[in-house]
Amino acid sequence: VRLVGDFHCSGRLEILHDQTWMSVCDAAFDQQDAEVVCRELDCGAPVQVLGAAAFDKGDAQMWTQEIQCRGNESQIHLCPTSPSRENKCSHDSDVGLMCADSVNVRLVGGHSRCAGRVEVHHRGQWGTVCGAYWDLADAAVVCRELDCGDPLDALSDNHFGLASGPISMSYVMCTGSESTLKNCGSGGGFRYDCRESGMAAVICS
Repeated sequence: VRLVGDFHCSGRLEILHDQTWMSVCDAAFDQQDAEVVCRELDCGAPVQVLGAAAFDKGDAQMWTQEIQCRGNESQIHLCPTSPSRENKCSHDSDVGLMCADSVNVRLVGGHSRCAGRVEVHHRGQWGTVCGAYWDLADAAVVCRELDCGDPLDALSDNHFGLASGPISMSYVMCTGSESTLKNCGSGGGFRYDCRESGMAAVICS
């Protein structure tokens, strides 16, 4: 599942089905379904479900099933579906979603909240970021997200100590203009041996 828009935690809803991304009709989607999508994307609670193509019309195929989540499922694919009563769904009725997007990044081990080892909140727990390929463009996004000014240094040598948690992101690839670290591309969780490069850290101005 993904939200297509300017931010990771809000946008037009699309669901992957048989390796094809599909738009969802606003008539087939409600608050319980939204709870599951926001949880699956690690985006907090749903703030608003928006119909009538609030995030522009998609060009994906339309999802024809009605989604019937109870709201406590961990993934949208675990929710039951039934054939939709709405046969006239078009991209004019693409559903969109805004999630709360709770605080997703923090700096640990430094002398202030604006310096330290980068930790990312993912699937309910805090984890570190691999230092491989970590640079000032990545650091700039973290500093901006935390409202900590400009990056003074991007470090990857365990400068602020080691963490015991899991690695949440590795091989981070920000352009520097993203609003949150989670909007940056990354090379997945575990493909790189992070012991050699240490953990990403930042000192902001």
